[in-house]
Amino acid sequence: MGNLEEDSASASLTSLRASSARALEEEDCGDFGIRIDRNGTWYYRGSPIGRKPMVKLFSTVLNRRDDGTYWLTTPVENGRIEVDDVPYLAVELTCTGEGVNQAIDFRTNLDAVVSLGPNHALRVEIDPDSGEPSPYIDTGKNLDARLARSVFYHLVDLGVDSDTEHGSRFGVWSRGLFFPIGDATTS
Repeated sequence: MGNLEEDSASASLTSLRASSARALEEEDCGDFGIRIDRNGTWYYRGSPIGRKPMVKLFSTVLNRRDDGTYWLTTPVENGRIEVDDVPYLAVELTCTGEGVNQAIDFRTNLDAVVSLGPNHALRVEIDPDSGEPSPYIDTGKNLDARLARSVFYHLVDLGVDSDTEHGSRFGVWSRGLFFPIGDATTS
């Protein structure tokens, strides 16, 4: 009787290991028909996904590969999605403290809070055609959020001139680090 129970337990364990191994082998499902536009709106086959909880769920399995492509990856499926710019939009800024002790946090369109600091850097790209700035914050996992225009204006209001290794720069302090936004202002 003991051998029958051991054989049954062994068979169950072998079956569990096999199903786990299959789950870890991602099946490439090609293009999922999902697109994220420049404003952070998610679409499925051209129609906006109106259920924020569904978008939040998708965002938990979103990743960006080294070649710049975006994928939704679960333990059993892996499919490409199209992202016009970046997947998230920073829609709110909160600030506590002042000067070097200032702490800046951003809330994304999917309600994630990203703290500007050593793990989440700020960068500002300048459009070569228009000269307009496009500010981004690293949200982690090789994914970025673009700051909404009003959020960027709020950030600029917090800016100060500071001497850096690259000369005097205009930027903001957060969590003891200085993040340049542009060249220092001239009087």
